[in-house]
Amino acid sequence: MIRVLVVDDSAFMRKALSMMLEEDDQIQVVDTARDGLEAIEKVRALRPDVVTLDVEMPRMDGLTALKQIMKEAPCPVIMISSLTREGAQATLEALDAGAVDFIPKQLSFVSLEIAQIKADLIAKVKAVAGTRRRRPVPAPPRAPQPSDAVPALLFRRARLLAIGISTGGPAALQRVIPLLPANLPVPVVVVQHMPPHFTRSLAQRLDQMSPLEVVEAEEGMDVHPGRVIIAAGGRHLTFREQGSRLVAATPETPATLHRPSVDVMFTSAAEVCRGRVLAVVMTGMGHDGLEGARRIRALGGQVVAQDEASCVVYGMPRAIVEAGLAHAVVPLDGLAPLLTRALTGADPSPRPPLAPSSAATS
Repeated sequence: MIRVLVVDDSAFMRKALSMMLEEDDQIQVVDTARDGLEAIEKVRALRPDVVTLDVEMPRMDGLTALKQIMKEAPCPVIMISSLTREGAQATLEALDAGAVDFIPKQLSFVSLEIAQIKADLIAKVKAVAGTRRRRPVPAPPRAPQPSDAVPALLFRRARLLAIGISTGGPAALQRVIPLLPANLPVPVVVVQHMPPHFTRSLAQRLDQMSPLEVVEAEEGMDVHPGRVIIAAGGRHLTFREQGSRLVAATPETPATLHRPSVDVMFTSAAEVCRGRVLAVVMTGMGHDGLEGARRIRALGGQVVAQDEASCVVYGMPRAIVEAGLAHAVVPLDGLAPLLTRALTGADPSPRPPLAPSSAATS
């Protein structure tokens, strides 16, 4: 049985979340709390397996409470965040501080959305329950591994570096994107499962930390070296050739479980780039990216998976590994050195990512 503590200042939200969770016979809501101070007391006393924690609360907000929980009794925490720019920025700070995932907080539950919200909430609670207790993102990554650890197959010339990621993604991306060099010879494209506002805030945050330009995808945007494009929440990221240029498209169709979808991006990249794609599948639950990776391999591209030990949730990479699609399985802190070596032929010098400036979080 997974024991959950629900924390929200709204009595309606506490009841709604509790009812949703307890419809699953593997989940028990052991108690609720009205604010951060009460949450800390109940985490100390109850030692729940998972905490759902509202971002905005009186007396003590969710971010402050999260930091205290991570110090005193670290456990998997899922943030409940409003679908606003401010909520997105606070959620990214919480993910940096040790939260494992988040659920967008709907201001009103529309009947057609309730089933999906409930399914998403239950799936995330089950996915993070039992994950190791996360501490805030550690600083600098380990030194690069010897160059002979890079599979020779990855040196095939790629036109695009494509990354698919979900649960645990924002923190993990901060240990990869900022460590890629400014002279990386290919563009980077990323699908991170997030709603609107959140992807823009993520792009702004990574841009402040990285030597590469990091932007949220827009229709018709040039996809060129020196740029990292984050798929916009609520829209897919696909590609087309326009003369000698590669440009991005941001369609709302097809209808898929996730939008943006890793499968949609990988498949488009494989077909437009004619297999000249180096794909990376990182931490996340489910199997989005599996069919797209299969297409990349079929057309001659390469696929790398993050290893189990360094994933918050070993779901998406597991699907790749179990299907026999991974050319290499690499720990999180080995990804940037491996990708740099494979794409540039140079051994990168270890350096910590830049701290985000105040402009990234204002």
